[in-house]
Formats: sequence, C-alpha cells, structure tokens
Amino acid sequence: MTAAGVRRLRREIALGCRVLAARGLADGFLGHISVRLDAARMLIRCRGPRERGLAHTEPADVRVVAVDGSGDPGGGYAPPAELPLHTEILAARPDVRCVVHAHPFAVVAADLAGHPVRPLLGAYDIPGAHLAAGGVPVYPRSVLVRTPDLGREVAEALGSRPVIVLRGHGLTAVGAGPAEAVLRARSVDVLARAALAVAAAGGTPAPVPEADLAELPDLGGGLNLTVAWRHEIAHLPSRRSWSGRRYPK
Repeated sequence: MTAAGVRRLRREIALGCRVLAARGLADGFLGHISVRLDAARMLIRCRGPRERGLAHTEPADVRVVAVDGSGDPGGGYAPPAELPLHTEILAARPDVRCVVHAHPFAVVAADLAGHPVRPLLGAYDIPGAHLAAGGVPVYPRSVLVRTPDLGREVAEALGSRPVIVLRGHGLTAVGAGPAEAVLRARSVDVLARAALAVAAAGGTPAPVPEADLAELPDLGGGLNLTVAWRHEIAHLPSRRSWSGRRYPK
C-alpha cells in the first residue's frame, strides 16, 4: 500500500473512533479499531502520551503494528491491552479487513437482562434487521482479551458472523472497513436499546415476523453504507479536523 493509502486509512480509523464516541458506543478512552494492511501489518488505534479519549482521536494515534503483536509503534505509543482480540480475529478471518471493539452499555445491559440480539425492528433499520436475523453470538466470559488464547476463543465464538457480544464487556464487530464495522456495532446498539425500552414499558421484546423480514429490500451500499457513514461523520460534535480543515468526506 502506498504512503497516501496508509494516511487515508489512518484518517478513516480516527473518524471511526470519533463516531464510536459520539454515538456512546465507546465512552472515555476504552475501545479501538484496527485495519489489516497486509499479511504482516495492521493499523490500530493506540494510546499515546497525550491520550484524551476516543472522541479526540487523531491520525497520529493510529499506528502500524505487526499482526503477530510484536514491535514498538513508536512515538511513546502503546497498542491496546486487547491487541490479541484484533490479531486473532484477523488471523482466523481472511475475509475481514477491519475489527472494531467497543463498550456500548445498552448492549451489555440487554445481554445481562436475558435479551439476545434479535430483529426487533424492521424498516427502521433494514441492515440491522438482516444482521440480527442471521444471529449474533455471545462470548460468555467477562474477561479482558489480552492473550492469544483468549483472542482465539473470541474468534472461534464469532465464527463467520459480523458481530459478537462480549458478556459483561462490550462487543466486537468486523467488516471491510471502519464504516461498515462501526455501523454494524451501531445497529446492534439500537436493537439493544429497543429491547430494554420495550421491557421497561412492560412489554416482551418480540422479533419481526419472518414474512416481514423477507419483504425488507436491500437498499444497496450507496445508501446503507456511503450515505449512512457520511451522516455519522456529519453528526460529530465538532466539524473541525486534526489539521484545522473540515473532516474528509
């Protein structure tokens, strides 16, 4: 990949981290995004000497790290303790380019309350409905995924699915890039919030009937991904970038 391509990916990851924070999916400084560069390297959001949290992520916070976890990112930066969560999923899933780890409270609370991620909403969020209909697995251990063995356990539990809930911890979403993976995480968070809201109102969260799910069209990546991601960037509290220019579209 060219140097310009790496710079572009750094910006995309930084924006993805800011979107996670803006949507309440990763409060404070917990959470990270990685993107595979090649067979030996990946980019990942690291913590540096001026750490201020995900809402203030800059491209300089995104560093090159070996996919085997070795090496020093330089500049006083350190990769997240849960680096094995990224390295082991990328190793197990050659179809995946991006891994997002976040701590959405509603997802954690809904799982602990016994509400699995199901397609409770239909046309409200069509990609989310289809994602949930395919099933969202749960990793049952509430541990910090900081060893290769634990990372492999999560990767095995994830299987071929795009999202996994980590009990008492958060979630991990995968995709072709930060936009797709972050939007998947957001869809699961919306479904969890819906389950909690229905239960709080005295109802029983029930999935959309299969016949209705079958009627939901695929609106295409132009709307589901490109426009949706442009909206997320526009939703960010500050429209100024790390360089003083507006965020890249």
